[in-house]
Amino acid sequence: MTFPIPDGMGRRHFMRHMAAGATILPAMQFINHVKANAQTVRKNQKACILLWMSGGPPTIDIWDLKPGSKNGGEFQPISTKGDMQISEHMSKTAGVMDELSIVRSMSTREADHGRGRYFMHTSYVPNPTVIHPTFGSVVSHELASSRKELEIPSFVSVSGSSMGPGYLGMTHAPFMVQSNGQIRNAGQSNETGRLGQRLAMLGEIESNFINSNRGEFPKAHKEVYQKAVNLMTSDQMRAFEVAQEPDQIKQMYGVGGGGAGMGMGANRFGEGCLLARRLVESGVPFVEVDMGGWDLHNDVFNTLRDQRLPQLDTAMSALVADLKMRGLLEHTTIVWMGEFGRTPRINQNVGRDHWAASWSAVVGGGGLKGGQAIGATDKDGIGIEGQSYVPGNIWASVAHALGIPLDTVHTSKRGRPMKIANGQPPIAELIG
Repeated sequence: MTFPIPDGMGRRHFMRHMAAGATILPAMQFINHVKANAQTVRKNQKACILLWMSGGPPTIDIWDLKPGSKNGGEFQPISTKGDMQISEHMSKTAGVMDELSIVRSMSTREADHGRGRYFMHTSYVPNPTVIHPTFGSVVSHELASSRKELEIPSFVSVSGSSMGPGYLGMTHAPFMVQSNGQIRNAGQSNETGRLGQRLAMLGEIESNFINSNRGEFPKAHKEVYQKAVNLMTSDQMRAFEVAQEPDQIKQMYGVGGGGAGMGMGANRFGEGCLLARRLVESGVPFVEVDMGGWDLHNDVFNTLRDQRLPQLDTAMSALVADLKMRGLLEHTTIVWMGEFGRTPRINQNVGRDHWAASWSAVVGGGGLKGGQAIGATDKDGIGIEGQSYVPGNIWASVAHALGIPLDTVHTSKRGRPMKIANGQPPIAELIG
């Protein structure tokens, strides 16, 4: 077999090119192999998705029903694929409860929205002398440095503001986006030349300021700004494009009309859960998805039946099923909780008020044991029977699942040692 030699190129010169091409082919095959396996590598990276129920959900009507009790309410329990019963209005989630466990003996004493939110996110009660990091920031701090290929933020908060990074610094603050993946307060300039000049100028100014030893805040600000610059050019930003999902997948999450699910009747929480799946699939280690509307002092049963539970049921069950279908569930821990529960007693407005003494959280995936109810409340849902748990127990269990050593200690701004998850042990039934 002969090859035509291009005009102007001698035979010896041409053969050298052919030899060089032969050495390039194995390298190209190797690169293609790496690209083909990149998704597998990301699947094996551990992550956590927090489903945050802002306002404090009535878990006695969702996860720990009390039929026959004066506090039982209007709903009936149904059997699940796990060894427990849940609300009849969570029928889709009942089909994936073999992957999830209910911790029915949470007792957290903080029944104020702000204090409860802080406690559940950080494992610490509020203290005027120190601002603790939310656990998403802890995960970002511990895992992001090992993910050199990750160009998008390592902690993303969807549809809410989460809590702050505390003494871990602004580099690990939550990156806030809407449920459709749009970034708040961000825009791109088409004038790339001018943008480059401005960025270079900013970099020089901030480097000089940092070198002047005026504190760590400018350094943290520069790191955050660099991440923002990376976002403008990274292909990984496609993870935020929820609208690109196939219609069948969007419908599974309850995302309705309007393209990305922002139309009338759309499930924005479902859209947020779909975004969370896309983000962990891209290597983001912590995503928090906020679902508000749980502060149900009035008309609790109609609101749950007609609004909150249909959206929650569709989105939560879809998230579990979708993660499992993609081989991500065994590496992704799911946590469902709010700042507290609600009173077993039904008030005069057919609502339930704040209650932190006895309520439920849900944990699953990530290699943790599912299909079980851990702990219990009494027949009227008022008191804990047996072992009670605090947020530190939940987050210690998550840390175990993520491979974060439980003896990890951070240092506050005042030099105080701060134990991860406030030094609490993981829940034995989850990790056994």
